[in-house]
Amino acid sequence: MSQRRTLPKLVIFGDPAREPVATAIEDFTRFLQGKAEIVASCGLGGCSTDVLCESDFAVVFGGDGSIISAARDLSQSHVPVIGVNLGKLGFLAEFSVQELKEFFDSVVAGKAPIERRMLLGCWVTESSQGGREKFHSPAVNEVFITSGPPFRMIELKIAVDGQHVATCGGDGLIVSTPTGSTAYSLAAGGPILAASMEAMVITPICPHSLSFRPIVIDARSRVEICCTRINEGTTVSIDGQVSRALCVDDVVKVARESSSFLVVNNPLRTPWQTLASKLGWAERPKYASY
Repeated sequence: MSQRRTLPKLVIFGDPAREPVATAIEDFTRFLQGKAEIVASCGLGGCSTDVLCESDFAVVFGGDGSIISAARDLSQSHVPVIGVNLGKLGFLAEFSVQELKEFFDSVVAGKAPIERRMLLGCWVTESSQGGREKFHSPAVNEVFITSGPPFRMIELKIAVDGQHVATCGGDGLIVSTPTGSTAYSLAAGGPILAASMEAMVITPICPHSLSFRPIVIDARSRVEICCTRINEGTTVSIDGQVSRALCVDDVVKVARESSSFLVVNNPLRTPWQTLASKLGWAERPKYASY
């Protein structure tokens, strides 16, 4: 007697209110018949840890924002993320719907490359209350502090591993992962890091200094940012999706999170090809032809 084949278990993420996402999920669900079991459809998030831990893969339909949101939920369950690009850029969303169908058997058989990405943890504590913790969240891309209204210059004291580094006067500060080095940090003048690296980037936002350049530090470091002068609307933000208001003398601590997240890479493209095609990196000048 032949044994019954065990189907891979999938959890689906995607915004059902977006028509292209809903259509793609419906189409992919039909494709999966007899190929995989859908354990749950989580919308934009909210699946229980038990459900996630039952899954072999998470398929996320949408743009990079959808993947980043799902990755924070999935970080504790170690479920590999398959990103299907239905957004504008799709830097993290490695597959089109058609490509995922084409490589689906290889992906679920473990033949597609899976990359481990480090996460950051952000803790906000009150220095005046004995270090009472007010907030904690994992971050996939970055933790950043922005001045907020009325948009006066703010002042942040930065320490790494207990050693004073600098006082940043300006519009804020970004601490990013290698994954996030191609996001807000890059737009603010930071370097591009290979996504599989273990490091952090500290990037000032419009600093009141010509010489305050971004720096790369070891992933084992602990960054402490003390808010010495801020605005009423100054906030700390996680991946641009979760925000928390800050008070004077709040301390924002950023360190590597104990968990990480896994990304299934598209075998059709290398990371360098993705960097070139999505961001135009190392593009040659437009020479005139005569």
